[in-house]
Amino acid sequence: ENIGNNVYLRGLIEISNICIKDCYYCGIRKSNTETARYTLSDNEIIEAADFAYTHHFGSIVLQGGERSDKEFVDRITRLLQEIKKNSNNELGITLSLGEQTEDTYKRWKDAGAHRYLLRIESSNPELYAKIHPNNPHHSHSTRLKCLESLQRCGYQTGTGVMIGLPFQTITDLANDLLFLRSMDIDMVGMGPYLEHHATPLYEYRHLLLPLQERLHLSIHMVAALRLLMPDINIAATTALQAIDPTGREKALEIGANVVMPNITPTTNRTLYKLYENKPGTHEGAVTADDDQCVDAQLFAAGKTLGLAFLRLELQAARGIQNRTAAVDDLRYAADVHFINFAVDQAVVTTLDAHHAVALADACTNNGTHSGVHARCVTAAGEHTDRFDFLSHKASPSYFGNYGPA
Repeated sequence: ENIGNNVYLRGLIEISNICIKDCYYCGIRKSNTETARYTLSDNEIIEAADFAYTHHFGSIVLQGGERSDKEFVDRITRLLQEIKKNSNNELGITLSLGEQTEDTYKRWKDAGAHRYLLRIESSNPELYAKIHPNNPHHSHSTRLKCLESLQRCGYQTGTGVMIGLPFQTITDLANDLLFLRSMDIDMVGMGPYLEHHATPLYEYRHLLLPLQERLHLSIHMVAALRLLMPDINIAATTALQAIDPTGREKALEIGANVVMPNITPTTNRTLYKLYENKPGTHEGAVTADDDQCVDAQLFAAGKTLGLAFLRLELQAARGIQNRTAAVDDLRYAADVHFINFAVDQAVVTTLDAHHAVALADACTNNGTHSGVHARCVTAAGEHTDRFDFLSHKASPSYFGNYGPA
């Protein structure tokens, strides 16, 4: 059994960069005094979740710095209940909020969460110790126990590792893959380690592989994991895109099947900076940002042997004055993503004062019979039904309503 040829969207909401942990690799670590701290209001989180629901995302991810105080635990419980109520219990919710007690995990599960992502970072306890402070708050065994607690509570449990860390070996990475299989993990988010200047690990940047080699190694890890675990969800992580603008697309082509567009309010996105040069600070939209330009994103499922992820960035309606400009934008985006089809027709329609939707048909690919039909994402109430990339050799592949929760 395998996961199939579908790609699923999970709307990422970064709720806060306040964290009690001091991990040596992380830009929002407790001791980093250079970072301006923020916490989204309940209304901002609810509005972002409502945006995901009304635009037919299968689920959202609530991610933030780690806290375990009663006020925080109670607040997450209330938010989960409110989001489920507002979405008629339909919107799936993944949490990525660090180590908690099993009672807290149970409480959040009862309130509406059904997936939980807790990265192990490295399955090697010795390497884990080198990238964390030596104290009870940063224990490899505690992290493992939390993963086991999540599984006992009935979560679809996710974890992941960093690839290309200082002191890391290929044997470490191979053992990471075997660890993921031995734990019977349901989903994995893993990507290249990217350094941050305000972290202790930055001192060892001379030990790092070049960025392109870290990208190459990460792509190979995704491919190997897909072969090893054909039935799990694997995220095409943002860190890949930080090295290569098409990094996520490459991961999708090789075995990943989940993309997490950032739907955090844009005023806070730049503050959730785990590493340098974090991308995605302008992608997507939330309804609270009325003056924000919306990127129209098209996702193309590839031919029978893989997936291609095509992101066609169009400006808001006022930025596209005529059909010719729209066609040029589509052709440019296609060229950037190495997808060789001629744009035959593009129609840009203004839906309201702030947003536009692009509808495109593409054909005449080197004389073969191929075509594309799409309805693109907008913040005006439309949603992508599906994006079929069809050819005389390919069977249709699609994702509708962004897949199940």
